[in-house]
Amino acid sequence: MQLNDQPIIWMHAASLGEFEQGLPVIESIKKQYPQHRLLVTFFSPSGYEVRKYHPLADWVFYLPMDSPINAVEFITAVKPAIALFIKYEFWYFYLSQLKKHQIPTLLVSGIFRREQLFFKWYGGFYRKMLLKFTHIFVQDKGSADLIKDLVQPNSISISGDTRFDRVLTIAAARKQFPIIEQFCANHPIIIAGSTWSEDDKVLQHFTKVHRNAKFIIAPHQISRERLAECMQRYPSPILLSEFESLSSNQLNNFQTLIIDNVGMLSSLYYYATIAFIGGGFTNEGIHNTLEAAVFGKPVVFGPVYDKYLEAVEMVEIGAAFSAETALEMEVLLDELLNNSDAITKAGQAGAFYVSTNAGASNKILDYIQANLLLIN
Repeated sequence: MQLNDQPIIWMHAASLGEFEQGLPVIESIKKQYPQHRLLVTFFSPSGYEVRKYHPLADWVFYLPMDSPINAVEFITAVKPAIALFIKYEFWYFYLSQLKKHQIPTLLVSGIFRREQLFFKWYGGFYRKMLLKFTHIFVQDKGSADLIKDLVQPNSISISGDTRFDRVLTIAAARKQFPIIEQFCANHPIIIAGSTWSEDDKVLQHFTKVHRNAKFIIAPHQISRERLAECMQRYPSPILLSEFESLSSNQLNNFQTLIIDNVGMLSSLYYYATIAFIGGGFTNEGIHNTLEAAVFGKPVVFGPVYDKYLEAVEMVEIGAAFSAETALEMEVLLDELLNNSDAITKAGQAGAFYVSTNAGASNKILDYIQANLLLIN
């Protein structure tokens, strides 16, 4: 895989969200080291299937399961110049081989919580993996404090979260969708992004009693079953793929637009009056709140968000709001829709929060350059 002996940067991400988190780092590195080639590996189909043809990557693969023989064969074949593992990715045998071959290995946007296995009395195996990283970049001081006694103190940096950099890049080059503008017209628009069935159940009644508002629903999965469920739950619905083929005199016949593709959501939030972030009424927790906040949109979600630092902080500063039940969510949405000043204030708080937390990617690049981990 070392075609023409060009050095390889290897980034491993579990799924699509982690790939997006690592992307601004890779973009920064590639600008400084353009002769390096990029290998991206995934664990989950949600990342591989969407990003297997990403223009920045020279190769995109699934990472073979973590075993001694797989790790030896992979590292021997690839011989990466540097390895980046994103957020939660800890693969013992791969990390061991990287350490053995003295290949610089960075954890990017790591986040640690007391309940993780690293901090259990029986978590010695997991603690060993932390020692195999050359450097660990964490999102916050709490994470740094948790691991400071487990690794060398000078191998930890609080860099922040690279997702702030990513959403600012997306916003600066956002895609424009004339068909979405036609759907929105002059109505209040609630965009519900990355929704699950539990989110649909919460929103269903509200959508049916607010005929002046319009709704754009982007389900977390776009399987035939999920799309059919959305079509059944929401008032006057139509799939985007069908809406695009309508004549102009038919465009006003629908109140709910169901997004049946992948890749639009991060730019779609630009059109929102209020952004509802899915996952907060499931055990999984909420999805990306920053994609909406970067456009100055107030953000609402369900009660399961405590594992997401940015959501917690956005609630604290009044940029986001959480509701425990469907009834509370209806009251919350009503209050916002009837108070344009509140919408503006929350949106401005969110946009400021995103802009002031940017810069993690540059901190990681500075470390790579200062320590000569890559050479032009």
